[in-house]
Amino acid sequence: MPRPLPTPAEAAEILARKRTRPQHRPPPVAGRGLSKLLKELDAKYGQGPGALQARWREIVGVELAKRTEPVKLTKPRGGGPGALEIRVAGASAALIQHQAHEIVSRVNLFLGEGAVNKLRIVQGPLRTAATETRPARRRAAPLDAAQEAELARGLEHAPDSPLKAALLRLGRGVMRRGAG
Repeated sequence: MPRPLPTPAEAAEILARKRTRPQHRPPPVAGRGLSKLLKELDAKYGQGPGALQARWREIVGVELAKRTEPVKLTKPRGGGPGALEIRVAGASAALIQHQAHEIVSRVNLFLGEGAVNKLRIVQGPLRTAATETRPARRRAAPLDAAQEAELARGLEHAPDSPLKAALLRLGRGVMRRGAG
């Protein structure tokens, strides 16, 4: 004889008395969780692209560092020597291409023998050139009242326009240098 099914109220009471366990999930793969941390630590303390960026001027020299910057260091999956990608400013790429062997040998001297065997050159604007600050320009001393009046007298018949303002600036610059 079949057993009668419980009512919804009885089913809720039975389920409330039962202690259920959460579904078993395996822990996440350790490599996936640690890879981001290891990359950050390697970039900061290791000999990765971060170390190259920080000491690029010492590695390749002042002249090459003005025209280039390291972008990334790519290692193959199976290990072995990697490829260094550098960004080159404008038309200097041909010059850098001729010095590729020397740059690779200098980088290998810094990172260790056999760390890099290829150099990828990408043309583009350098980020380091944009972030370098230029020294502040000194403001030139203003003209004295007599010189300013002479300049205004020379341009009094010109109509007020951007051309007149530009001529005033030019005149002030010429008079400051003592040519007039």
